[in-house]
Amino acid sequence: MSTSRRLSSTIILVILILGALLALFPIYMAVINSFKTQGEMFSNILSLPTQLHFENYQQAFQKIRLLDSIKNSLIVSVIGIGGILLFASMAGYKLSRTSGRLSNFIFTLFVASMLVPFHSIMISLSRVAKNLHMQGSTYGLGLIYIGLGINMAVFLYHGFVKGIPRELEESAHMDGCGEFQTFFKIIFPLLLPITVTVGILDFLWIWNDFLLPLLMLTDVKNYTLILSTNMLFGMYNKEWSLILASLVLTAIPVVIIYAFFQRFIMEGITEGAVKG
Repeated sequence: MSTSRRLSSTIILVILILGALLALFPIYMAVINSFKTQGEMFSNILSLPTQLHFENYQQAFQKIRLLDSIKNSLIVSVIGIGGILLFASMAGYKLSRTSGRLSNFIFTLFVASMLVPFHSIMISLSRVAKNLHMQGSTYGLGLIYIGLGINMAVFLYHGFVKGIPRELEESAHMDGCGEFQTFFKIIFPLLLPITVTVGILDFLWIWNDFLLPLLMLTDVKNYTLILSTNMLFGMYNKEWSLILASLVLTAIPVVIIYAFFQRFIMEGITEGAVKG
């Protein structure tokens, strides 16, 4: 390897390390300060805790009603992700396999809707949800996530399906399989990489979303985990030690799932985007 290549590789490596440290620094700050008292944190926010105060996590566990909040977040996530995977996979497959102006027009609508910012529709969405008696319900919130998240999923499925040979479907039809049987028995198992990708990305989005649950959920008993954490922010008092402890508790499930499925996420996005 020439000197110039070694130098460029070293520079790139240093930039990547600095970027990683910059990204990890807020997490490091949140973790170390979650074990401090309020006074100790304000006296020196960068120092390590002199004593580990696990009672911060105990109090945060109780104040944000952790188990109930996790249950609500799981209900919303399961409904939202399940609906997105089911409808988007079928729509992406059908649109990819159907040629014609109508199919192209419908697919263009899905792609174009990705460009619409949520803030421009949130007031209208709130009114529609109220008229349909979906406001204040975790189940209704999950259904709303299906409508908001299906566009990106259809786009990814549409591109991935193009890499699946049509001969598989023709063979299934010759064996007497109907269209639904062909999809669920032959095609859908082959969509596993992009299915895992869409599922994890939507899980990260739904689990960490704050604005939509704030608009839709009115009862504290139905609050998601992120929304429950927001209750620690008082008008005149902010218990930062408890807030940081609750944020660490909130982030743990997301970090574990993302770390476990990271390979599938990158493979699915790459294959779906390239084939599309």
